[in-house]
Amino acid sequence: MHLVSWNVNGIRACLRKGGGEWLRACGADVICLQETRASPEQAALELPGHTAWWNPARQPGYSGVAVFTGPSPLDVARDLGEPGLDGEGRVLTVEFPDLFVVTVYTPNAGRELARLAYRADLWDPAFLAHVQALDARKPVVFCGDLNVAHREIDLANPRQNRGNAGFTDEERAGFDRILAAGFLDSFREFEPAGGHYTWWSNRKGVREKNVGWRIDYVLLSRRLRPRLLAAAIHPQVLGSDHCPVSIRLR
Repeated sequence: MHLVSWNVNGIRACLRKGGGEWLRACGADVICLQETRASPEQAALELPGHTAWWNPARQPGYSGVAVFTGPSPLDVARDLGEPGLDGEGRVLTVEFPDLFVVTVYTPNAGRELARLAYRADLWDPAFLAHVQALDARKPVVFCGDLNVAHREIDLANPRQNRGNAGFTDEERAGFDRILAAGFLDSFREFEPAGGHYTWWSNRKGVREKNVGWRIDYVLLSRRLRPRLLAAAIHPQVLGSDHCPVSIRLR
């Protein structure tokens, strides 16, 4: 299985910038998108050979995720089943015969960390419980914008950003708990060094200088490690302030 994940920061804007051409040419069996910010009718994205599954937010133009599957899934489920956490279009779970694929757009802690308590105390535990419950049934691959740089090597300026949204102790501890629960950061299975990022500010010259953050991930159940052939970041792909990430499974 070749899986691609991409925060498109508005699917309509991404398509206008040429992102659709890359998605159609990437050859992935499963494509997971986050921050679509559109209904399926507004998106006007068709990927030949793939079926589209959408979970838009109730609020128009906000959040939203989608999965495009080549192989036919057994089941598709939206959200977490938690009334206080659902409705923002942040989770989509697709079941295949041998594994689950989950795409997630984790809430941002926000300016002045206004949503940090919501994220750290409510969202992170509920999402981890969700993937653990799936993992008890069959292996899980989950991917998306987790809105956290886990380690100092995962952003260009860690000292200046310590305590800011995406690099608070609480958010990083949430990522630690994911790993402690038995999930692997696929990219770090192949690349131990820093300097590899998936998001860059829109300020002029920032992306060209590679002053970025690694906040987009593909994680997987530890028992899938023997099947993991490759994991990659694709910084050359434009169309969003994020770039795609991918894995290949035997």
